[in-house]
Amino acid sequence: MIEDNTFITSEGINRRGFLKLCAALAATMGLSSNASAEIAASVSRKDCPPVIWISAQECTGCTESLLRATHPTIENLLLDMISLEYHEVLSAAFGHQAEANKHNAIEKYKGKYVLVVDGSVPLKDDGIYCMIAGEPIADHIRKAAENAAAIIAIGSCAAWGGVAAAGDNPTGAVGLQEVLPGKTIINIPGCPPNPHNFLATVVHIITYGTVPKLDSKNRPLFAYGRLIHEHCERRAHFDAGRFAKEFGDEGHREGWCLYHLGCKGPETYGNCSTLQFCDVGGVWPVAIGHPCYGCNEAGVGFHKGIHQLASVQNPTPRAEKPDVDLKEGGVVSGGAIGLLGGVVGLVAGVSVMAVRELGRQQKKNDADSPRGE
Repeated sequence: MIEDNTFITSEGINRRGFLKLCAALAATMGLSSNASAEIAASVSRKDCPPVIWISAQECTGCTESLLRATHPTIENLLLDMISLEYHEVLSAAFGHQAEANKHNAIEKYKGKYVLVVDGSVPLKDDGIYCMIAGEPIADHIRKAAENAAAIIAIGSCAAWGGVAAAGDNPTGAVGLQEVLPGKTIINIPGCPPNPHNFLATVVHIITYGTVPKLDSKNRPLFAYGRLIHEHCERRAHFDAGRFAKEFGDEGHREGWCLYHLGCKGPETYGNCSTLQFCDVGGVWPVAIGHPCYGCNEAGVGFHKGIHQLASVQNPTPRAEKPDVDLKEGGVVSGGAIGLLGGVVGLVAGVSVMAVRELGRQQKKNDADSPRGE
């Protein structure tokens, strides 16, 4: 079955390479390597799951992100893993013919298709700000959602309104959940989201026939289960109180923490720092010197000022506490200096010199303390 798969023959990948791809997808979903065999069997089936993709108020960024995926490429995804029945950007048909294709797919695959929506949905003024074939986009989405096996909101706009819902929100833009109350919506926010988070979600549905575990905001836990701040490559600088204060200053050039430049990583959940983008390694905003602006979080991205300081939920690393040795008179031990610097830096903007001063004070206290107390 695997040997005859178009994905293998078109890319010249052998069976081992194919299984490595499936193992990578399993890892993205937080599953054990044993799940790769189940994924391999599912994605190599001839009966690919039908997908209907509807676009509302969007910039096409989510589609562009998917087009640039390389593991798998868009042609592998469309030809071998899913059956894309409707997508206005990727469709050869247009106008009434495209609409007829969508309606036919909804009827033909009733109860079996995955509905994907990108873009926010305008509800103000009876939805006139986004119309398809003379009908508000909200009506199109409601009709398509009636018999969908699963519903995915891809991108921040579909998840919670995104940039269109910022400020005065002139179109009354909302996320998909407000249009489909009572429905289980799988939210994959991001502007744009990493295409592999979307792909892994679809593969999970294909393989297990259920949605992956979701957090309180209906985001897949495998992708949005931890704060970016907790596994950021610059976290050590935060803990030590080393912060860039201006773009181009010494701290910025040295790769120090971007908290004081407005980084929203401390209040944003996502796997951006571990999965990264573009399949080249080291490419995500913080890695190239720009603060995270919190596009995964409702009320943060496009709502907080780009240089507004984030609310820090976990000022110390998870599962780690400052090492306070009460046998030495309650003095904070040397091992806790870095953590203490991070906490003080959060409140008062501690600099590297301040952290060094803490170290000098610690040494003095150690020298002055009577032995054996």
